[in-house]
Amino acid sequence: MTAQEILNSKEFKRCEAFHGHVCPGLSLGYRATQLAMNRLNAERSMDEELVAIVETDACSADAVQVLTGCTFGKGNFFYKDYGKMALTLFNRNSGQGVRVSLRPDAFKPDAEHMALIQKMTTGQATGVEQKQFEKRHFERTCDVLEAPAEKLFSISEVNAAIPSRARIEPSELCAQCGEPTMPSKLVLTGEKKICRGCAAL
Repeated sequence: MTAQEILNSKEFKRCEAFHGHVCPGLSLGYRATQLAMNRLNAERSMDEELVAIVETDACSADAVQVLTGCTFGKGNFFYKDYGKMALTLFNRNSGQGVRVSLRPDAFKPDAEHMALIQKMTTGQATGVEQKQFEKRHFERTCDVLEAPAEKLFSISEVNAAIPSRARIEPSELCAQCGEPTMPSKLVLTGEKKICRGCAAL
């Protein structure tokens, strides 16, 4: 498929609507997730059939949630603060898992693009520079969507325990702030059980 065909597809449109805009990062998440799901022969999770672990909280993570159906609320979406464009996806039905990560030589930084991004984020871009940014951002997005998957990503099987299903617990009150808290998230301080928020004060 061409980049334009992908951009017009129902699945990508759903990712765009959820994320709010089209960008290279969202496109990387889209491609990585499709690669992982195809390798696992998996369909979108209706409940907790799939488990996703992302290693960045950037744009790509939104595409992962939309395409896999994995969310924080269902307890099958996990975030590791590693700053990497990487996705680990498990299929509970088959017990299989794969990790997809961006290749070191893929999607190398573009000096012109990065300079424009910096100006956009700091609000210093002129009208002309804003149009240049939009044009370059779209070009980079198309580069991601049209590149062969093997050029963008490394993919490997994961032989690790699948994270447990979402835990449901009756709440206990934090001894300090009095707010209902999951017992497994309480911290024992002296003889009192307090929430992590209070423990961090």
